Amino acid sequence: MEMNAQVKPRIDLHNREELKNVLPLRTPYIVHIDPCDTCNFHCKFCPSGNISLLKKTPGRGHGPMDFDLYKSLIDSMHDFKDKIQVIRLYKDGEPLLNPYFPDMVRYAKESGCCERVDTTTNASLLTPALSLKIIDAGLDRINISVEGINSAQYEDFSRYKLDYNAFVNNISFFYEHRKQCEMNIKINGDILTEAQEQQFYATFGNITDGIFVEHIIDYWPKFEQEQVAINKAVGLLGDEIKEVRVCPYVFYEMAINSDGSYGLCRFDWNHSMLLGRELGAYISPRRVWDSTLLWEFQNMFLRGERTTRTYLLCAKCGLLKQGAPEDIDEFSELLLERM
Repeated sequence: MEMNAQVKPRIDLHNREELKNVLPLRTPYIVHIDPCDTCNFHCKFCPSGNISLLKKTPGRGHGPMDFDLYKSLIDSMHDFKDKIQVIRLYKDGEPLLNPYFPDMVRYAKESGCCERVDTTTNASLLTPALSLKIIDAGLDRINISVEGINSAQYEDFSRYKLDYNAFVNNISFFYEHRKQCEMNIKINGDILTEAQEQQFYATFGNITDGIFVEHIIDYWPKFEQEQVAINKAVGLLGDEIKEVRVCPYVFYEMAINSDGSYGLCRFDWNHSMLLGRELGAYISPRRVWDSTLLWEFQNMFLRGERTTRTYLLCAKCGLLKQGAPEDIDEFSELLLERM
């Protein structure tokens, strides 16, 4: 099928520095800041869509991040010795639920603290007016998660009533006016027939820069995904499943929740692995990055102790074998000497 979009995953596995050559980092490459930890979707595979679960989970259901808090966090990014590569306005929830989202993009861009600002969204709240505000604010990249190829599929899989034609038209409008902003669209292919997959490409292949079919994997440890089947045959991007001991993410990413707390992992959906409580009432991003607690957490992986720390989400993380962007297991001893 001919289309303008390039078939490529949202995760760039090629144009990246090998961690074995650059660790330890004095500045994180990516800082995730969660604009909002709640979601308007109730997807079967995601804890953020499970309202009853979130009500029982301390620290979740906070809602949109306070804009003054956000500005103070961005201001603090200048404390790092190097410029951050990416401020990623996404973690647990739907970013566009934050009414200040365009302002968040603009503030980060104008601050000069980072090379790029990007986000991941379900795009259900995109309108032409909001799209123009986001583009004008300077967003560099938008990843759109599509959850079906018609309204009925959305209602079944995401339990959300969606005007599908309007949804597609709003995405098309963003693409046509995107200027500097790269757009990537992906879908969970495990819910599609072969014919539906072709329909996905036909619908979006000419209104995005990148397009890809992913698979449903065990993203969130200790979240029982009983309503949807995990693909245990291939990885997130259709690649081979491989056992990985050392998590690469903890060495180059930082995660900040919508309430301003710091997480050891961006996949810590139940906020059970927070750093702030031990470090004090207010801590800067750099102090967290330079902390002994984070250093010990990173070294735990390098010592091969991940699966023995059963109290951590990390012990049974399925993402590492189905979606780790880089395998640094064989360099763990070398990296331990450097840390």
